Amino acid sequence: MRKPWLDHYDPGVPEHADVAQFTSLGQMVDATVARFRDRPAFSSMGRDITYGDLDAASARLASHLRRVLDLQSGDRVAIMLPNLLQYPIAFFGVVRAGLVAVPINPLYTVRELVHQLEDSGATAIIVLENFCATVQEALRRVAVRHVIVTGIGDELGGAKGMLANFVVRRVRKLVPPWQIDGAQRWPQIVSRRGAPGTLPVAAGRDDVALLQYTGGTTGPAKGAVLTHGNVLANALILGAWFSAIGTDRRDTYLVALPLYHALALICQAVHRFMCGGCGVLIANPRDVDGLVAVMQQYRFTSLAGVPSLFQALARHPGIRKVDFSQTVACCSGGAPLPASVAEAWTAATGLTIINGYGLTEAAGVAAMNPLGQPSSRGGIGYPVCSTEIEIRRDDGSPADPGEPGEIHIRGPHVMRGYYNQPEETARVLDLRGFLATGDIATMGADGFLTLVDRKKDMAIVGGFNVYPSEIDEVLLSHSGIQEAAAIAAPDARSGEAILACVVRRDPNLTEAAVIAHARALLTGYKVPRRVVFLDTLPKSPVGKVLRRVLRETVADPGGEPSTGSAAPGPPSGRHVRLPGRDTV
Repeated sequence: MRKPWLDHYDPGVPEHADVAQFTSLGQMVDATVARFRDRPAFSSMGRDITYGDLDAASARLASHLRRVLDLQSGDRVAIMLPNLLQYPIAFFGVVRAGLVAVPINPLYTVRELVHQLEDSGATAIIVLENFCATVQEALRRVAVRHVIVTGIGDELGGAKGMLANFVVRRVRKLVPPWQIDGAQRWPQIVSRRGAPGTLPVAAGRDDVALLQYTGGTTGPAKGAVLTHGNVLANALILGAWFSAIGTDRRDTYLVALPLYHALALICQAVHRFMCGGCGVLIANPRDVDGLVAVMQQYRFTSLAGVPSLFQALARHPGIRKVDFSQTVACCSGGAPLPASVAEAWTAATGLTIINGYGLTEAAGVAAMNPLGQPSSRGGIGYPVCSTEIEIRRDDGSPADPGEPGEIHIRGPHVMRGYYNQPEETARVLDLRGFLATGDIATMGADGFLTLVDRKKDMAIVGGFNVYPSEIDEVLLSHSGIQEAAAIAAPDARSGEAILACVVRRDPNLTEAAVIAHARALLTGYKVPRRVVFLDTLPKSPVGKVLRRVLRETVADPGGEPSTGSAAPGPPSGRHVRLPGRDTV
């Protein structure tokens, strides 16, 4: 197969990256620390941790997990932390111990946490004390043998760390009461002095490093099985791609996306770590004032975000006081980039957003616009190094240039499969090793990709996948709801938001009551922004709810883009009658 996209790579970018440089993430850490031992690796809340100190701290954690807790190779360790210095220590400590990291959104509700702990079979969890009350409740339903608890100031050092913990616990009262028998404290494990000794662990490229949970291409959250080789491959591919503009060398970069997301963990933290960079960790990117204040303190080389983050930053008055003189790459992923957001960012900063495409099942990025030649075509660019992309029709045959079809990806970064889900794995991975993404795109004769549509029912809210079936289940648990179907609606702030279409059992049920019920059981970005009440839901002859009809008639009946925080269509909370029959 001829690869026409190779003609459009930046000068110096190879067809294939050297993805076999390291045998494991642990070996990569050893080699990288030897090069950059005294350089800062990460920075958080004004404190830097050097490569050497990170090496020692993660080795102490790895030793404790293996020798004290007696965890065995392949055991899963959940990491439920925001972007603090503890996160890279925890991640590298887990994988260096030959264990499997399971990143968890710290804002998960008890129900969501229980599902991920049960499905992954996590043996241990490392958690910020702010979220221990949730973990305590989850442990009533699922068995996790070991809990390691850290405070927000535990890696800030001395008086600063003690003050930070005091303010969070006593002044701002951000730590709800909790009691977990046998919970161990981070400082007694990681912050003690002395070398842990050599760990007798020999992980290889084919060993599992990460269970990265995703909605997959359909259905409930599934754990994408990513090996050491998968993670290293994507990081090394990006290293080759970014070498064209010089960010393959030591630099400062902002980590505003949460590290439990593959885009931040693999495509930023692991990738830039190998290059000797320093990642400035943003603990709460939703605090745009705080984020802009941090941005004003650093001269950073690169920034990655989702479109909603770039939109919020472009609107902030303080963005014009940020020094972008050293910034060479602003990269967007996780959701389609609206032209209005790209234009607003350029107007506010003078910089161009480089759009890309990827998914958790491919350990991050699979396609990107060239970095040295910003594109005005609005697409997702070309397949990156060591990556093959085919556009296929529904019957599996190759689509013609410019013809929409499903994106299929093959490369060393494609996952092994979904954890304990052989049928789902077989559905998305073919015998040739291509991953069916469920996303629809066109590929031009030159290999340039333009995203046309996404998975039929999935919403992307602020860069995060939200599956309607999960929302439906929560809504239907309310005694006053007879039928429910969640759909994606356009939203100027987050790209898309959830709109709940509800058939009431209780005629007095209100929109506020529906939203309050959902908020108690779902993470914030999954909670419906609006509720529309219907007499009935449109269904197929076999009784399947037709979300397509709801999107066309309820979410955006006029087809106009949203200009406010809510989508066009029927007023929020109103009772609506759909035109025509309820069966299509």
